[in-house]
Amino acid sequence: MKKLFSHCASSSPLRVVLLAASVALTACGGGGGDDNGSGQPVTNIAPVKPAGTPASAPANASAPSGASAAQPASVTEPASTPSAASTPAAVTPASETGTPGNNDTPPPTPVADNTVPISVNFDDTVGRVVNMPYVSVTFCVPGKQGASQCATVDHMLLDTGSVGVRVIASALGQAFSSKLPSQTGAGNDTTNKAAIAQCALFASGYTWGSTRSADVTIGKKTASGIPIHLIGDGAYAAWVPNDCASRGRGMNTVADLGANGIVGIGHLAHDYPDAAQAPQIANYYYCPTPWSCTAASVPLDKQTANPVTAFATDNNGTIIRLPALPPMGQASVTGELVFGIGTRDNNALPAKPVFLTVNDRGMFTTSYKARAIESYIDSGSNGLFFPDASLPVVDQWFAPTTAQRLSATAFSGTGDVQSTIPFSIANASTLFNLGYAAHDNLGAPMSSMFLWGLPFFYGRDVYTALSGMQAGPQKGPYVAF
Repeated sequence: MKKLFSHCASSSPLRVVLLAASVALTACGGGGGDDNGSGQPVTNIAPVKPAGTPASAPANASAPSGASAAQPASVTEPASTPSAASTPAAVTPASETGTPGNNDTPPPTPVADNTVPISVNFDDTVGRVVNMPYVSVTFCVPGKQGASQCATVDHMLLDTGSVGVRVIASALGQAFSSKLPSQTGAGNDTTNKAAIAQCALFASGYTWGSTRSADVTIGKKTASGIPIHLIGDGAYAAWVPNDCASRGRGMNTVADLGANGIVGIGHLAHDYPDAAQAPQIANYYYCPTPWSCTAASVPLDKQTANPVTAFATDNNGTIIRLPALPPMGQASVTGELVFGIGTRDNNALPAKPVFLTVNDRGMFTTSYKARAIESYIDSGSNGLFFPDASLPVVDQWFAPTTAQRLSATAFSGTGDVQSTIPFSIANASTLFNLGYAAHDNLGAPMSSMFLWGLPFFYGRDVYTALSGMQAGPQKGPYVAF
């Protein structure tokens, strides 16, 4: 479930986007959950910055009163930029320093090839969205590396709650998008030649477009020739199958999505395993023409893919590392995505981690105020969403007069592991008026589940292990922190 706030001009004070992969509809990845009973809107208007507030945050925004430094020391430069680590800094002879035998200028620390910077910030090109973790992704025509054969797209939503790479066609550009080979070979396509298209369902609507093949590079890791979902591509934009279009609002533009695309790094290797056996409702289609599509069964190797499983190494899971925040939030945050779990020194598990065994979709149980609730940990959701009628609500977000210190207990799907997790809920209206991009105490009511969104990730290393893969002492799927 992705609930996103977009800080853009609007006649309404609030725009809420539910980008939730619906579990009830077997949607991509685990982070979803169709909360149709919650009565929450599916428009995407966001809180508007107060009149007179400059486009950028105040100069002291990154360190409000009492704030500690929030930038992790390990993220000093983009992982995809070669450092000068292999060339040690010049050493001045001791006789010239005045301190015999002393050289206090160490060489710079190399950037590991399995790390990628994460940014949580505002960017007017995708909409000013609170608590959105973004990464950059490079797409290339399979097997090609020339400048005209590749395109780098920034502000791609990093999402542990879904599976697969989905990019808005306009973010790639029409000329480049057309170079990516179409996927064909649906299981029930007798010609074996019709293009495969996809309807990805979310609680707030759907994304629709063709599936293509691309080499996908994140940092220095490349997934070669994997299927991706090209959202809103021109050839398919004019017609959407009725069973897809009836699921709500189309989220096929950058403005509607609040990002240039989604990097789904949930627990599965492919987004809809059930669709490999038989056609699913509002899922995959084979299309002899862009306006004539039939529900399709699609082999796993043709389905929109988790890029991590296609890496040559460090391919058993991921870690998201984000710094702790001060109580009033922070203007922007830099963190780190690490590929692999227990495959090298920089992705080792902590000495005493909490292991939550989850199902393939990431589900486990959370107990809150004596109620056991279906639950997920999802970086693609920008708040903590749970049922609590005692908390006052303003514009559909919790707005207590004073910040509330609460806790809930997470239970592993197997064994007797449980962890009580403290959290805070502040007045959302007050937080939004600050104009900051990062907050760890945003929450909103949700009737049917407890969703641990991005606020859960601040101040933690959160490990997402892939299903069936050995990741440290046990196999996935699990979440550890």
